[in-house]
Amino acid sequence: MSQAGANCNRKILFFVADNIEVEVLSNIFAKCSEVERLQLWDNIYSLANGMSLPWMIGGDFNVVLNEEEKIGGIPVLAQDIEDFAFCFNSCELEKIQFKGSPFTWWNGRASNNCIFKRLDRMLVNTELQSWFSHMEVEHLARTGSDHAPLLCAYGEDTQNQYRPFKFLKFWVEHESFLHTVQQN
Repeated sequence: MSQAGANCNRKILFFVADNIEVEVLSNIFAKCSEVERLQLWDNIYSLANGMSLPWMIGGDFNVVLNEEEKIGGIPVLAQDIEDFAFCFNSCELEKIQFKGSPFTWWNGRASNNCIFKRLDRMLVNTELQSWFSHMEVEHLARTGSDHAPLLCAYGEDTQNQYRPFKFLKFWVEHESFLHTVQQN
């Protein structure tokens, strides 16, 4: 790894591969209280205002973007969702598609006391998006933490990659093989 870092309490870590040169990466560890998160949203907006460099911002935002990003516990407050959505929309940040579990945090309890949320995410500005045709975040398995690590991958769009044709000999033995070939 050519670059690594952590937030001030060392709860959020990031590692950057050798072949990537990072200009601006913001590491987030949001507070639980709405008032403290509002201050964070203001700080993010100040950073985004006039940002012309490729920028990735990620970490624990401690809030969900919609009701589907939470299971269990007390209902999601609409104001929390609206404040967070307004912040990243006004900063012209985009969500990166993810794969893996839709939830990145678990309270560690079972049955009726179990709560799952998607608190962790990566966001990028249009300048960074223009660098890559494909960006994806994988929500890895939680190990040693109540949060899932995030792995961001980038590169060419895998859907457009050439895939060689493979022919399996047993196909010719299938009763509809010749008819299928003639039709196509």
